[in-house]
Amino acid sequence: MSGRAWGVLFVLCGAIFLEGIDVAMLNVALPSIREDLDMSTGMLQWVMSAYVLGYGGFMLLGGRAADLFGRRQMFVFWLVIFLLFSGLGGFATEGWMLIVARFVTGVAAAFMTPAGLSIITTSFDEGPQRNKALLVYSGTAAGGFSIGLVVGGLLAAVNWRWVFFAPVILSLLILIAAIALIPKSARPDRTGQGVDLGGAITVTGGILLLVFGVERATHASAAVTTATIGASLILFIAFVAIERKSSSPLVRLGIFRNGSLVRANLAGLLFAAGFFGFQFIAVLYLQELRGWSTLQTSFALIVIGVDAILSPTLTPKLVAKFGNARVIFGGLLLAALSYALFLPIGADWTYLAMFPSLIILGLAFSLAYGPLTIVATDGIAEEEQGVAGGLLYTSFQFGAALGLSSVAAVNIAATDGTSPAALLDGYQAALVVPLVAALVAAFISAFGLRSRDGADDAASAPVETLAPVEPVEASR
Repeated sequence: MSGRAWGVLFVLCGAIFLEGIDVAMLNVALPSIREDLDMSTGMLQWVMSAYVLGYGGFMLLGGRAADLFGRRQMFVFWLVIFLLFSGLGGFATEGWMLIVARFVTGVAAAFMTPAGLSIITTSFDEGPQRNKALLVYSGTAAGGFSIGLVVGGLLAAVNWRWVFFAPVILSLLILIAAIALIPKSARPDRTGQGVDLGGAITVTGGILLLVFGVERATHASAAVTTATIGASLILFIAFVAIERKSSSPLVRLGIFRNGSLVRANLAGLLFAAGFFGFQFIAVLYLQELRGWSTLQTSFALIVIGVDAILSPTLTPKLVAKFGNARVIFGGLLLAALSYALFLPIGADWTYLAMFPSLIILGLAFSLAYGPLTIVATDGIAEEEQGVAGGLLYTSFQFGAALGLSSVAAVNIAATDGTSPAALLDGYQAALVVPLVAALVAAFISAFGLRSRDGADDAASAPVETLAPVEPVEASR
């Protein structure tokens, strides 16, 4: 690839790394935040849930905004918002201030992430070149999450406010590089393409209520949860009705006739549910039952970050040889194996006993995450790349919320007391959830093994034949 193409990719990788490290650092800093701001457990959960609501709720709208108003414009503008509100979170003196800051930061990420992904998918030629760029991109995202676990522990040991100030510094560097390296592009032609306000309001409201209902399932009554999810379904039905009649829909419903896109989104949702659910239980096991410190836990889990090395090195070779569908299927089977190996955890397991599950999960992530991104965007028209990216990241985000709430619900229901044996019973029961999610995801992805769609045909071309990306291509 040309130097300019690598520069564009460098900036976008920096942004997805920023998003990953921001979330991971906050995870390990929550105990310090609760102590300093005197927050209850219920209020503390909203520090995380507010971000999930903003991110998951506005992702689809963010993807469409990138298509309508310009990918570079949306990326740069919302990166500035991300920078400002991350910094405001560091100055919070009350819990509600932090929650508001996290919600707006999540909304900023929801607009910034699909814009960045669509810049890649429209700047690099479909096939081996784009595949390589996406695999480097996904590996960087994984690296941000893994490194954030350790960096967050170190920063929180000094002062939890640095968990919010550090992303400000990184955001500023990425912003400067983005302005310098991402070429300006002409404002998209929106002739006959009005803003679908009805569709935007109903789908965003539906996603917000759905994520909210899932997130609060373990803290609210069954009646409240049912009512919330029911209201969400009503909004989704209204959204479909609006899109069918709209001359310029937010999401063209015909996009769902793409079988690869649908399979990638469903598999991605379930994969994220299992991945984040497993990590949640693993952290509880290490800290609650084993008494490990935050930093010890961070270093224990960092081995999962091997995907940051494997995604841009091993995965492209496997994709070139076997195609995306087979690599995804193998990754999902490895995820199921990882969860199955961790299922019989004991109260005195050594780290060596846990290591196979963690290293296999890192390998599974490297095989599944990047190729899922490729399949979900391959064959989609350029003017809908933002929507395709928004759909995929909405699936990932909702999957994460679904996985966390599901394992928490099972863990609470299966834990009878506070003894080590009771805690262990709860963890073992909850670990069944990620295993089932991975197996169902593998089953869904298996339907793509028999199809030789354009994505897999393109992927089978040798990686060495990459052609340079001209600056004019990068500006599309």
